[in-house]
Amino acid sequence: MKNWYVINTKPKKEFQVAKMFGQAGFEYYNPVYEQESRIKPFFPGYGFLLFDFPDQYQLVRFTRGVKRVVGNRQGPIPVPEEVLQALKAREVNGLIELEKHGQQPAVGDEVEVAEGPLKGLRGIFKKETSDKERVLILLSYISYQGQLIIEKAKLKKIIP
Repeated sequence: MKNWYVINTKPKKEFQVAKMFGQAGFEYYNPVYEQESRIKPFFPGYGFLLFDFPDQYQLVRFTRGVKRVVGNRQGPIPVPEEVLQALKAREVNGLIELEKHGQQPAVGDEVEVAEGPLKGLRGIFKKETSDKERVLILLSYISYQGQLIIEKAKLKKIIP
């Protein structure tokens, strides 16, 4: 019976292993994310492979780039399908969406600037601008009320 298992790859070989298993007809899942315009593995040195244990174990174990199949003395430990579904649910256009500062704020939420020279300023998320990466927040302090346009990625939602 086929199950998902965690494959530990040799350093920097995640994409090579994914390609080899794909060419061999296996279903391999290597979650990735984007950082500074580069695609990187979400779990460096690891990936998920659907195979039949024990029938295909030797083939998997001795594939170039594979260090080991994660398990214990009794053998590899299957990963529940729900774990992979939860990871895939976080993908946008094939990339894992990282929540840099917690939950994404929505219109009407109280927010705080989490980085940059304005760090610590609080306000209300007013609207997204046409840029979609920038937002307008309404600042309200004792004797000052103003608006600020800032990158959405620099904000964090304040949870009461």
